[in-house]
Amino acid sequence: MAEAFNPLLAETPSRKPGEAPCMGDRERFLATARYQPVDRTYLLAPWTWEATLTRWHNEGLPANVNLAGHFETDDEFGVPLAMQGRYGPHLHPPLERTILSTTPEFTTVRDEEGNIVKLFQDDPMQSMPQWIEYPMKDRQDWERIIKPRLDARIPGRRPVGVDWKQYVERMKSRQNALGVWCGSFYGWPRSFMGVERISTMFYDDPGLIHEMCEHIADFAIAAITPILEQVTIDFAFIWEDMAGKSGPLCSPAMYRAFMLQPLKRVTDVLHRYGVDIIIVDSDGNNDVLTPLWLEAGVTGLRPFEIAAGCDPVAMRKRYGRNLIIQGGVDKRALALSREDIDREVLSKVPWLCLQGGYFPQVDHLVPPDVPLANYVYYAQLMRHVVEEPERYLYEARRRGYWNG
Repeated sequence: MAEAFNPLLAETPSRKPGEAPCMGDRERFLATARYQPVDRTYLLAPWTWEATLTRWHNEGLPANVNLAGHFETDDEFGVPLAMQGRYGPHLHPPLERTILSTTPEFTTVRDEEGNIVKLFQDDPMQSMPQWIEYPMKDRQDWERIIKPRLDARIPGRRPVGVDWKQYVERMKSRQNALGVWCGSFYGWPRSFMGVERISTMFYDDPGLIHEMCEHIADFAIAAITPILEQVTIDFAFIWEDMAGKSGPLCSPAMYRAFMLQPLKRVTDVLHRYGVDIIIVDSDGNNDVLTPLWLEAGVTGLRPFEIAAGCDPVAMRKRYGRNLIIQGGVDKRALALSREDIDREVLSKVPWLCLQGGYFPQVDHLVPPDVPLANYVYYAQLMRHVVEEPERYLYEARRRGYWNG
């Protein structure tokens, strides 16, 4: 990687042999999550849009490069196929992808999950499609389209037979952390029918929402239990993506009424098998839902979007060691000056690293307005900060970036 231009980085000494025990990726991941002593905080691997990588390759990033190795982070962790099918969508088998219409500007398709969406023909920024229709309108669609495809018995969700036995053996000697997907109790139902329909169905057909959430819990437990019985799993993910800048898409009261107990059924199984790192992945500002997730047995949250008003420092002060924090670095700062990057990183990362239970990373995928040179600078700064958080906390105070 290129030399850093920040004089702080040039002055930072290399770690000397014997200064601290050197950990492997898996050991470092677990120690970071459990607030235990670490040689350095675990660095999550780069997280980017494909369009960002295209730009970086045009700016000199080698083709087919291993991003974790190139940017000196820890390796990607593994996630067995449990919630997803062989072809990607959580509905399995997926529906057939069908092109419904084409114009010079747009292609309208019915995708693998039954959504009808309009896509730009030329879309280098990978913008969100326009949703025209969702696959589920009522109980009939639930019974006919969705429910049969949330069945852990259908082949294709994980290896079987000899392939599975070989996978189990390989995982015994793995060096990186291994996790498992465990479903979604608002995010999936919302993706099946859209925000408007699920919001009205809470009142118009609450029985169906209860049934869906309980079925998702049954499905998740059936899918993960054979894995948990044979493989030591380090962490679990719950995907919700249920908030925006002004807060969640359903109230805490609604989440408690419909989703909390099904989620707790899943976390109880995870805890029974020794999985104590359970992360909810939800964009937007989820502050008012965090107490519910903790009550349900969740232990962490990501990605703490700064543009949505999230504040990882405030959340650490509020919840202490009860909440693992992943993310919280404003991706928008990476497109600005090096001083802006310094301010964003130093204003939170050194202090959070010293508290433990923190995984520094951008607060969503790095967008394509971030030049490669900026990301190289950010990656090098982050690596130095996690190596010497005390020193960089002092520097943050000196520069006026931290006064906590």
